[in-house]
Amino acid sequence: MKKPLPALGLLLLLGILALAAFLFGRPLSRWARTLSLRSPRLREWFHNSAAHPDWRIQAGQRCASGAPFIFPTTGYVGFLWDDSFRLGQAHQGIDIFGGQTPGETPIIAAASGYLTRRPDWKSTVAIRLPDDPLHPGRPLWTYYTHIAWADGSSLIDPAFPPGVENLWVEAGTLLGYQGNYSGSPNNPTGVHLHFSLVLDDGAGFLRNELDIRNTLDPSPYLGLSLNGANDAVPTCPSGD
Repeated sequence: MKKPLPALGLLLLLGILALAAFLFGRPLSRWARTLSLRSPRLREWFHNSAAHPDWRIQAGQRCASGAPFIFPTTGYVGFLWDDSFRLGQAHQGIDIFGGQTPGETPIIAAASGYLTRRPDWKSTVAIRLPDDPLHPGRPLWTYYTHIAWADGSSLIDPAFPPGVENLWVEAGTLLGYQGNYSGSPNNPTGVHLHFSLVLDDGAGFLRNELDIRNTLDPSPYLGLSLNGANDAVPTCPSGD
């Protein structure tokens, strides 16, 4: 008689995942969908990005007439806002993978506003919009990170040194170049830009970007169909 341990082990694993999904409020299907669809596509992009030119969106492109923001860098949108590619963690923005080595793919301001770079920010800048274009009367922050080499050497443009505050920049201004700094020196992530929209804290600074509840879906601002339930490759359907 065969022992049923493998089947019981599988059921136990599924039960643990389902319990975790319940506790964290994340549907189990969301994790499965992200892992089974987006991750293989991203591996293919890293392997041969030149084979998929239709996956690439160009920096500066306005993806729909009247969309408030231009696209902040060139590349493939591999992970979306509200994706759950780590158990219990919801992704706070979108990840745009340029398909090149660090320091080659430019990053530009998606909208005009006041740029800040904290003294300890090696790979991050944030731009405050005094007036959210879709919700007039409230400020909004655009947030750009991973702009450094794996060792933490910054790839942010020298025009924005550590400690700069409230410096006006126009949409399309060069901010730096895509890097692979993960926040932990010499533990590289894939070369990309993490771009997110962060709510203001009411005192003139952005809320904690690591909490998705402090962020917004960039979809309507970029004129793209981007959300955690969209399994298609994000593309720019039209432009100005």
